[in-house]
Amino acid sequence: MTFWDDPIAFLGELLIGLLDSVTEFLNLPAGTTGVIIDLIGVTIVASFGLLLVMLLTWLERKVAARFQDRIGPNRAGPYGLLQALADMIKMITKEDITPRGADKIPFNIAPILSVVSVILIWAVIPFSATWFGADINVGVLYIAAVGSFGVLSILMAGWASNNKYALLGAFRSVAQLISYEVPLFLALLIPVLLARTMSINGIIEAQDIWFVVLAPLPALLFFISSLGEIGRTPFDLLDAESEIVAGFHIEYTGMKFGMFMAGEFLHAFTISVLTAILFFGGWRGPGAELHPLIGFGWLMAKSFFFYFIVMWIRSTLPRIRIDHMLAFNWKFLTPLSMFLLVVTALIDKGLETSALRIPVLLGANVIIFVAVLQILQVVARRSEKQLETFKSRQVAVPPPEEASA
Repeated sequence: MTFWDDPIAFLGELLIGLLDSVTEFLNLPAGTTGVIIDLIGVTIVASFGLLLVMLLTWLERKVAARFQDRIGPNRAGPYGLLQALADMIKMITKEDITPRGADKIPFNIAPILSVVSVILIWAVIPFSATWFGADINVGVLYIAAVGSFGVLSILMAGWASNNKYALLGAFRSVAQLISYEVPLFLALLIPVLLARTMSINGIIEAQDIWFVVLAPLPALLFFISSLGEIGRTPFDLLDAESEIVAGFHIEYTGMKFGMFMAGEFLHAFTISVLTAILFFGGWRGPGAELHPLIGFGWLMAKSFFFYFIVMWIRSTLPRIRIDHMLAFNWKFLTPLSMFLLVVTALIDKGLETSALRIPVLLGANVIIFVAVLQILQVVARRSEKQLETFKSRQVAVPPPEEASA
């Protein structure tokens, strides 16, 4: 095996050989090499995610600037590439303030937990056919579990801050995030049904035909619910400055605030990666099974495409009201997700070995989409009729001018 065939495996074999020699020389217990290799792998994956945040902040500023007919960062380094580094240095050097009366332990744990909850998801992300942290048979369940830690960090931050605005912001944020997790998890079950496994690698390997072809509506619902679950535009009421000051993190300064920001950016990219993996074949593409680097390139290309859509939505759509947001979730996304899950399960089971499985699944999604559009039009007409109309009233007018003598 050469370096270019599989760089990670090549370097791993060299490192394992070196560590085996060192542990044998130092007479260390058996299994020490495996523990060290696992720690190095964890460090590499976590560092990749944290360094990726710097690129994402620069990229989002540049893209938003182009949407708004601006240039964006262009002072710190070539093309403003060092702007994220300058911001990080600024946050590190800022004063770390803890409010009087705050519960210090959860107050300090919350920002760490917000980042860790996202990095833990990357432990089961397959970057290529051979590059992955852990291939567990309940990978989807693991992602659903650890991804919910972010909700806990928000509640901890608001409660421990000893600030009524932070507490109210946390309550509203948690209500939103937990609500949007329901259709998200329902849509997450559909790739599991189609692949007949909860392993992330198994779902990718089962996509000889991308699952978005078999289930386009669940893919769309998963993406929309993910935006609501991470609090991205137009569901960004987590930090609605005009209503609740700055939301749950009003009392955080310096690098603690920076960790919340890093967790948000990384989570936004993570949902793009999950969309690419669950519905668009992940690392699979021409040449991906022969060279892991090509598979990694395919995964990143798909992920950055969906992240561009996230940035596009953020630069285009306005923020919506909290009551509209929750009504959209409970009255539209959740019932539709449950219905799609039942329909997909029945068709997939009934036509498990039939050649009609793919066209029937696609046709069912098209029929449901058309039916939903018709229902929405009827609901919109009824809502217009129910609007209360007010009688017009006279408007004060100036008296007529007297004719001059």
